[in-house]
Amino acid sequence: MEVVKEKARIREIVEEARAAGRIVGLVPTMGYFHEGHLELMRRARAECDLVVVSLFVNPTQFGPGEDLQAYPRDFDRDRGMAESVGLDYIFNPEPSEMYPQGFSTHVEVEGLSDILCGAIRPGHFRGVATVVAKLFNIVPAQRVYFGQKDAQQLAVIKRMAADLDFALEVVAVPTVREEDGLAMSSRNIYLTGRDRDDALVLARALRTAAGMIEAGERDVSEISEAMQGVFDALPSVNLEYIAICDTIYLQPLEELHGEVLIAVAARVGKARLIDNMVFEVE
Repeated sequence: MEVVKEKARIREIVEEARAAGRIVGLVPTMGYFHEGHLELMRRARAECDLVVVSLFVNPTQFGPGEDLQAYPRDFDRDRGMAESVGLDYIFNPEPSEMYPQGFSTHVEVEGLSDILCGAIRPGHFRGVATVVAKLFNIVPAQRVYFGQKDAQQLAVIKRMAADLDFALEVVAVPTVREEDGLAMSSRNIYLTGRDRDDALVLARALRTAAGMIEAGERDVSEISEAMQGVFDALPSVNLEYIAICDTIYLQPLEELHGEVLIAVAARVGKARLIDNMVFEVE
């Protein structure tokens, strides 16, 4: 596996592979890999002839006071994990390579970027959409892999790819969880002591919703109220939102039908955590 730092070099590699008829997969990440990242890589490895994982802690998606400097990093560990999956390349550019002096162009997906997490983290999804659009051009893969755990990010990227006519397939990979149900995240490293136990409330609230849906409940207010009750029982957790919406436009639903996203966000100790489940409701 080769580490590439330069945009021109990784683009040349991918274009040569595509010219030879090979299918290229891209797994965009910010590093500090866990089993969720590895599942993305395995899926890409199984479906593609050549796989590139990008590892770049993107500064433009962090707001003032957020954890850009503290975000966990361990390149040697990440490289070893990527090698264990059998990937071909890590694209690991410096910030100056991605955002050279004078950079002034940004991508914003209106209507999806300023709700839910976007309302709490203004500018976050503009940073995400911009860096991902750049990656789509720098690494012109046919398939790109993202985790379902970041459901709003997934919706933003799918909309951007469709609206800007990127010739690629955005592949969603199911959330990977710890044995006790906690959705895997690089920021779980911030959870210590009691906070780790408290963090399970997100998955517990989602399981409550799942049980109600399986039992035939279709009233959004009833489900939301039951989920709120799960959080109310643990006042140490600061709930930011419960959202019950469609999966494409992320608009609130009054009754469940079709493909439904139920998402939650909360602060647990020093960590801001998100989780979700997707349901197909007749």
